[in-house]
Amino acid sequence: MAILIGDTAPDFTLDSTEGPIHFHDYIDGSWAVLFSHPKNYTPVCTTELGYTAKLKDEFAKRGVKVLGLSVDKLEDHTGWARDIEETQGSALNFPLLADTEGEVARKYDMIHPNADNTLTVRSLFVIGPDKKVKLKIEYPASTGRNFDEILRVIDSLQLTAKHQVATPVNWKNGEDVIIVPAVSNEAAKAKYPQGWKELKPYLRIVPQPQG
Repeated sequence: MAILIGDTAPDFTLDSTEGPIHFHDYIDGSWAVLFSHPKNYTPVCTTELGYTAKLKDEFAKRGVKVLGLSVDKLEDHTGWARDIEETQGSALNFPLLADTEGEVARKYDMIHPNADNTLTVRSLFVIGPDKKVKLKIEYPASTGRNFDEILRVIDSLQLTAKHQVATPVNWKNGEDVIIVPAVSNEAAKAKYPQGWKELKPYLRIVPQPQG
């Protein structure tokens, strides 16, 4: 059965390039990004892993732990990691899991039988500190993921988890947000004494809350 947003992310224990990972213990209290790759030594994945490594500081300042997953053996990851550093200019700096039995791929519904019965598709999950799935995206094997968009979504998820707001189309960190309909005007006056711009009774715009 497919994992839905709001479901608890399945736990697992796997070897990785940074030693054994017990997933729920590893991400305890943190946000996490778990993303899969069809196979080692694939060109699109090589670019993705290199770019993700370059974003280490961006993920760290958001309190996000990143894990990659491949169905290949752990010993095969070492050579691929060298290729990533050579071609992308950034060394692998997050765990790359070795899901050789496909255990996690099955738990997370990462295998698409219409594409290939063994290789994982390009799946990505954002998981909150409560270990619930907050976002899931699936790309075809031919299309590289946009990790700048992943950072943008994490900014939105973290902001909206803390404040009773939603983020509008194409929102970026620092831009105006929407007061959610569940907040009455009376409650909004207490939260936003400076007021808001009301385009419609259900569409109230305020500056992004700080803190």
